[in-house]
Amino acid sequence: MRRFLRRLPLSIPLVLALSVWLPVAMIAGGSFMGAQEVVESLAPVLSGESGLASWHLLPVYPTLRPYVELLLDSPQFFVMFWNSVKVVVFILIGQILFGAPAAWGFSRSRGKFSGALFTIYVVLMLMPFQVTMVSSYLVLDKTRLLDTHWALILPAMFSTFPVFIMYRFFCGISEGILEAAMLDGAGELRVFLSMGMPLGAPGIMSAVVLGFLEYWNMIEQPLTFLRDKTLWPMSMFLPNIVADKVGLALAASVVTLLPAILVFLLGQKYLEAGIKAAGLKE
Repeated sequence: MRRFLRRLPLSIPLVLALSVWLPVAMIAGGSFMGAQEVVESLAPVLSGESGLASWHLLPVYPTLRPYVELLLDSPQFFVMFWNSVKVVVFILIGQILFGAPAAWGFSRSRGKFSGALFTIYVVLMLMPFQVTMVSSYLVLDKTRLLDTHWALILPAMFSTFPVFIMYRFFCGISEGILEAAMLDGAGELRVFLSMGMPLGAPGIMSAVVLGFLEYWNMIEQPLTFLRDKTLWPMSMFLPNIVADKVGLALAASVVTLLPAILVFLLGQKYLEAGIKAAGLKE
């Protein structure tokens, strides 16, 4: 009994972790189910029949038909996939080009109003998309960027969250190293490019990972700013699948998850560092 009580605190996080991964396992297993098996399992949900829905973690009759239909018979999926790649890559590049200098400026500034200006940045970070949706729509409409990918890219490029993350890492750089470089004749730009960027690389990578996970799955922005469905990103593919295409939806979910999981695994240590940095108090 004592041994069980000692192991109980360790088993609780394990059970919680497994419960979080259970839906992913169900989606992965369901993506290999045939259409008839999926319909039979989810008949009470899909067609309103009486009874309870059931689900098997592993398919009884596994098949690759959903993936064949998705990858070979759904050209729209590939269009949306490359739309997502293009949008997310441009967003992340823009966040580095504009966010890193801004974060460096905040970390190096000792002006009278620098603290107040950074506080405004933090407040803007806390605003959800719904708060700025109308103003963003009006600006994009006046600049004739609605119904283009730039309507998604430009607002996200100037997001304040990556500035907040990178700012914490830049503040952690030793002041003595920077002063020594400036005594050797290096200017502020040279110090930023030669020392700030390399030493702050963990913060930059952390912002990139967090940004990818956010914008790879965005739904509200495309619904608001894009009317042309050929411009929609991959995150909009699933809401357009009808009930009799559940197998296709499960396969699309798995394919959509793979890039996010890969980026998460490659940047996990940077992601953890970014979460720790974001939790530090000013």
